Amino acid sequence: MSTASRNGGSGGFQRVKRGWVWNQFFVLEEYMGSDPQYVGKLHTDLDKGDSAVKYTLSGEGAGTIFTIDQTTGDIHALRSLDREEKPYYTLRAQAVDIDTNHPLEPESEFVIKVQDINDNEPKFLEGPYTASVPEMSPVGTYVTKVTASDADDPTYGNSARVVYSILHGQPYFSVDPKTGVIRTALPNMDREVKELYQVLIQAKDMGGQLGGLAGTTTINITLSDVNDNPPRFAKSIFHFRVSESNNVGTIVGTIKAHDLDIGKNAEIDYSIIPGDGGAMFEITTNEHNQEGIIVLRQFMDI
Repeated sequence: MSTASRNGGSGGFQRVKRGWVWNQFFVLEEYMGSDPQYVGKLHTDLDKGDSAVKYTLSGEGAGTIFTIDQTTGDIHALRSLDREEKPYYTLRAQAVDIDTNHPLEPESEFVIKVQDINDNEPKFLEGPYTASVPEMSPVGTYVTKVTASDADDPTYGNSARVVYSILHGQPYFSVDPKTGVIRTALPNMDREVKELYQVLIQAKDMGGQLGGLAGTTTINITLSDVNDNPPRFAKSIFHFRVSESNNVGTIVGTIKAHDLDIGKNAEIDYSIIPGDGGAMFEITTNEHNQEGIIVLRQFMDI
């Protein structure tokens, strides 16, 4: 017994000492034609073309998905198939004498493989993503990595070959087209100027070529603070009055500096520079409002 493939190729299996070796048949997934899709042909060398041989199928989908012309051995698929639902079907073929119903060949097993088409867009495993990177990071600093998967067949064509690109978020960030790694693309990105960036990433199959299917995801990237701003006073000179009758410990006045950083980087500690009245006054820091409290340290002798 032999088989013929869809493109008219020669025998689908060859005789060995025990049984037969079968090649695969292929059927295109998502077939939308009006007639049943031709799969291939079964044939036995004992078939002389006189209609004395009857071909039968059994196994997965026999009679419901796949049908065989009992006289010619032609196999057809009766309905559209989805490779992502089931990638192949295992069936058994039998050639029998039409009069006696006795087998002319041993029953043989073969496979019909559902051939992939590009009918699935890449999908990101997560999303939206969140990430952070220190402000002022050098170009090329790692931020995060995105990953998209494609349900199409990775072993056939480029249907599952995904390429990443940035649709929105340049020139601040870049993405490696193969790995999905996101990196900084501009130097000196300052959190105090702009803290949050929203980056739109596309994953496109067919190697990114025209006609490929695409999926997108969003990454919200925050610039984390570094201590790159000194505290600054609103004015360079503060004026306070002290009476010689004031007791030690009297609050003379308060001052306040502002720091554009955040968190611990913005916490301020005040001190008096040695030689500038440090013996007469002391200053403490109010941790709640970050003010500097100037206190009389000894009696004034005016």
